Amino acid sequence: MPEQAANEGGVGVGSLAQRERALTPPLQGNGFVLRPWRSDDLQSLLHHANDADVSRGLRDRFPYPYTREDGEAFLGGRVLAPGTLNLAIEIEGQACGSVGAQQGVAERGHTAELGYWLGQAHWGQGLMTAVVGLFAPWVMDELGLFRLQATVVDFNLGSARVLEKNGFQEEGVERCAVYKRGVLHDLRRFARVRSQLP
Repeated sequence: MPEQAANEGGVGVGSLAQRERALTPPLQGNGFVLRPWRSDDLQSLLHHANDADVSRGLRDRFPYPYTREDGEAFLGGRVLAPGTLNLAIEIEGQACGSVGAQQGVAERGHTAELGYWLGQAHWGQGLMTAVVGLFAPWVMDELGLFRLQATVVDFNLGSARVLEKNGFQEEGVERCAVYKRGVLHDLRRFARVRSQLP
């Protein structure tokens, strides 16, 4: 997902305004629901987000330790850029991760950056592949996108597989692009594209 941007307007959970959240329907998957974040998700968010292994492959705006203040800032709409479409991944009634897209502007308005994370308790079950499989075509139609792109830190082979299984093609490597926790990493870039809108 794109770099951290403060939302001075405080428009709400996940950076969508209350009206926009009300218009975002829950998306039902097999064993999960994608839905707007709610203020009562705080405890579940803290439980799943406060994990060094979860934050390891994400941008620094997703910190470790992940504190109550971090969770309140996210749910208060002060972390993601305004207008970012970010949904909670609900499993058995608990918000256990998120998936979202930030649309470009002007001549790049037909493109969005995809990002996601999932609590470690749910890794290795094919859930994120299913989440992206549901979210990607929906968000491309919802935002009128020709291109949905994502970057993956070089060591995150599982995330690369999630994208490949959902029709994203690897386009190249951004060498020495990320310096995180004292280590320099490459970023692999993936994209799912189409030349016509439905």
